[in-house]
Amino acid sequence: YYFPCQRWLAVEEDDGQIVRELVPVDEAFVKKDSENDGQSLATLGLEQKAKSTTYTVKVKTGDKKNAGTDANVFITLYGSKDDTGIVSLKASKINKNKFERGKVDEFTVESVDIGDLKKIKIGHDNKGNSTGWFLEWVEIDAPSLGQCLKFPCGRWLDKSEDDGAIERIIFPAELQTREYIPFVPYEITVYTSDIFGAGTDADVFIVLYGSDGICTQQKSLCLNKREQRMYFERNSVNQFIVELEDVGDIIEKIRIGHTGGGLNSGWHLDRVAIRRLLPNGK
Repeated sequence: YYFPCQRWLAVEEDDGQIVRELVPVDEAFVKKDSENDGQSLATLGLEQKAKSTTYTVKVKTGDKKNAGTDANVFITLYGSKDDTGIVSLKASKINKNKFERGKVDEFTVESVDIGDLKKIKIGHDNKGNSTGWFLEWVEIDAPSLGQCLKFPCGRWLDKSEDDGAIERIIFPAELQTREYIPFVPYEITVYTSDIFGAGTDADVFIVLYGSDGICTQQKSLCLNKREQRMYFERNSVNQFIVELEDVGDIIEKIRIGHTGGGLNSGWHLDRVAIRRLLPNGK
């Protein structure tokens, strides 16, 4: 069995996860790819990402005295088919100091398809100076399912408060579930021109337009500033798997641009190739 990864397992890189689930790929695919290593190994990593489901996990710490925690927080998502296993919530996308009183933190969790979300288990390891935590709620957005679920808690996870538990199983509040049309993964390949000064460090975004006026949200291709510095160099080819609204079989146009930030923001774009990835991998 071959399990390609080609991703960071680091708090300060990629999506901040230090544990990843990998699915096997065909041995022939690996052998074929070993002939032209660089680009194709990256492609294998993207194949993995395309087979994964991405969840956006928002966690609200209560607005009470000593509600925040310095302990290590973990979560497990349980679906109708499988569960994610224990995932450490290490890198908040919003706050450097996470799980502070009254704050909302946001994390990315990737997993193979676990089916419809049924419940979560969330807790901490009780390590650090102030460990007790008042958890208000957890919200999980699963674009590939077209669902945003709210898991209300409103209780302490503290050995000296409430019932003394430091982990809890929480179920979604049905009335607070938001449904929308499921997103689909698109493989977006961006070619930067081979002329002087062609590269950019700015935040590059894209919008896809289908027929009948359907369009996606505006989506940044890079997850963080480090990726912005790495990608879109002169004469480079960068490939991304992005979950977006399904605009249908025909993409009539795209809008691509950047925010103009960074030292070298000007960008000479050669072309963009887009492939809509359907469930059977086509």
